[in-house]
Amino acid sequence: MVTDNQVKQLRRYLQQGKTLDLAAAKSGMDPKTARKYRDHHKLPSEVKAEHVRTWRTRDDPFARHWPEVESFLELNSGLEAKTLFDHLQRTYPGHFSDGQLRTFQRKVKHWRATQGPGKEVYFPQIHKPGRIGQSDFTCMNQLEVTIAGRPFNHLIYHFVLSYSNWETGTICFSESFESLSEGLQNALWDLGGVPQYHQTDRLSAAVNKPDNPEEFTRMYQGLLSHYGLRGRRINPSKAHENGDVEQRHHRFKRAVEQSLLLRGSRDFASRAAYTDYLRTLFSRLNSGRAARHLEERKLLRPLPAKPLDSCTRLNVKVGPSSTIRVKHKVYSVHSRLVGETICVRLYAEKLEVWYGQRHIETIPRLRGSDRHHIQYRHMIDWLIRKPGAFANYRYRSDLFPTSRFRMAYDSLCARHTCAKAGKEYVKILRLAARENETAVDDALRVLFCGDVTISAENVTAQLQSCLPVKPATQVEVAPVTLQGYDLLLQSVQEATP
Repeated sequence: MVTDNQVKQLRRYLQQGKTLDLAAAKSGMDPKTARKYRDHHKLPSEVKAEHVRTWRTRDDPFARHWPEVESFLELNSGLEAKTLFDHLQRTYPGHFSDGQLRTFQRKVKHWRATQGPGKEVYFPQIHKPGRIGQSDFTCMNQLEVTIAGRPFNHLIYHFVLSYSNWETGTICFSESFESLSEGLQNALWDLGGVPQYHQTDRLSAAVNKPDNPEEFTRMYQGLLSHYGLRGRRINPSKAHENGDVEQRHHRFKRAVEQSLLLRGSRDFASRAAYTDYLRTLFSRLNSGRAARHLEERKLLRPLPAKPLDSCTRLNVKVGPSSTIRVKHKVYSVHSRLVGETICVRLYAEKLEVWYGQRHIETIPRLRGSDRHHIQYRHMIDWLIRKPGAFANYRYRSDLFPTSRFRMAYDSLCARHTCAKAGKEYVKILRLAARENETAVDDALRVLFCGDVTISAENVTAQLQSCLPVKPATQVEVAPVTLQGYDLLLQSVQEATP
């Protein structure tokens, strides 16, 4: 197909005095085609515009039933052409074949463009430096990152400046206020200043988690006030209004994916190593925005003297079971606190237990489907006094520190009644609490390997023997040779009469 540029070249060569054949060859067209465009004095696009077909080459197969289709589209313009075509096939069997679907789709598309309702219009916005920082959570599970060989399911709190597209992020595990507070403050201190506005989505995932949504609003406003930020929220179901951070989600995850492919492995030795890896990647992404970022930095307001504590303070009463309930999760505390009201400082990944302005202990925060965290050391003294409660204890699974402790209990149950097995196991558990959990676990391993009866007395004797415990036996699987399969097949063939 000859283009306008080829015809222009042809005319230029002809004006230079070249022959028609030579000009056609230099322009990349046949001499007959060159002669046509030389004589008509028109470009190919102009010739094509004059020959627009206004007639049909065949009858419209949908003309008879099109008014019915139009009535559906006028009633609900969101109906898809495939849905309407299937309806016609069901209503008029044998009239329409599957091969006519594309024709019907073009007809519906033409109706939408000429008679359908107007589509939503998006208005490009002017971004001013130092004005808006956008943030949102994005899920990273599809990247299949592992830490020491174990799947590491996590989110990233993603912060982006709308003018320079400078970005940073913080690893988190839920869309909670604590994660939002930690992520936002990390971003602002990495940035070294404060923009005028902090723009987010409706924060529905975080707002709906507290028992009282007004409490979240109060805490969020307190966080913004500490930095002198003004909050802005987009309209419901209008993610494009937070377009900068939404687009950066896609580009950031693609950059991580490509970087992991280049690295050749998705496994990291520790979470700290993965955090450093992401920090390096963010620095590399931001290096191309240095000029606009410098322009924006000049207009940012200064940071406060110190960051705000990224936690929620809760006053919780310890129940008679020596447990507390925080955010629908159950945690154990020391039995001496039963009946007391304690202060729980809830962070994104931990709980701090305070009593009388004194820090008692730190507990890892549960996430996901985990519902309870019971530490046997908190209540072991009372388990010794009430060993019969062990067998049907609601959170009994948490009282097996390792799989070998569970094996010990099962072994005891096989030889004794449930009551006696529970009493004996609780004694072993007390040894782990008072002596050393790892040492008791090693002692159980030695007893199992030596086929010695499991009991608290034998475990104590093993602990007091002071004999060095050999490391766990390393399992080695010999490589499989194909000759073994050949011998197996040969023996089967010989045995077959």
